[in-house]
Amino acid sequence: MTAVISTFEVCRYFGDDEETMVKAVDRVSIEIERGEFTAIVGPSGSGKTTLLHLLGGLDNPTSGSVELSGTNIADMSGATLSDFRRDHIGFIFQSYNLIPVFSAEENIEYIMLLQGVDASERKRRVADMLQQVGLEGLGNRRPNKLSGGQQQRVAIARAMVSRPQIILADEPTANLDSKNGIALLDLMKELNQQSKMTFVFSTHDEKIMSRASRLIHMHDGEIELDELK
Repeated sequence: MTAVISTFEVCRYFGDDEETMVKAVDRVSIEIERGEFTAIVGPSGSGKTTLLHLLGGLDNPTSGSVELSGTNIADMSGATLSDFRRDHIGFIFQSYNLIPVFSAEENIEYIMLLQGVDASERKRRVADMLQQVGLEGLGNRRPNKLSGGQQQRVAIARAMVSRPQIILADEPTANLDSKNGIALLDLMKELNQQSKMTFVFSTHDEKIMSRASRLIHMHDGEIELDELK
């Protein structure tokens, strides 16, 4: 199989002084195949979130390469990178990153609008996602009228609705209770198995780790252990 995500000796250093430089990600080389359900795990400060941001083009590496579907996004910038992210990657952030003046429906629909998806298809997909994440009847509410857990479910629906090749999720269950966390993880696992959508998580959550088919353990910016389950 061809890797949909590939990094070679990727580094992300902060600071210019050798004595105070922080090596958040240090010479990491990984390959992730289409359809994997992978979790990057490790203690706070291990580099897992920084690595996730590098994989999604949200941060630029100090050195090394990051390839998504054979395209080196480390060489991209500006509108080219934004368009590539829009069409290939779904993001789920711990802090939601919803647009406050948009309703839940409009937040979920927004990426498809940018992609030029037909209005009737957008409406159908949004309704389907609201039902799948348990938010039927709440689509017209803005984020400030939703609980934290409900906002996270909107964020998850937004990431999945455009059916990207890759979904990158930073602690997606952090603001959910156990019942809702399990339900959404099972939904993501089902989509993963049905559509071969590739999921990569940065997480501390045992529920995600138990469902992952691969665990990449990080410590001090390096991969300490890479295990298939």
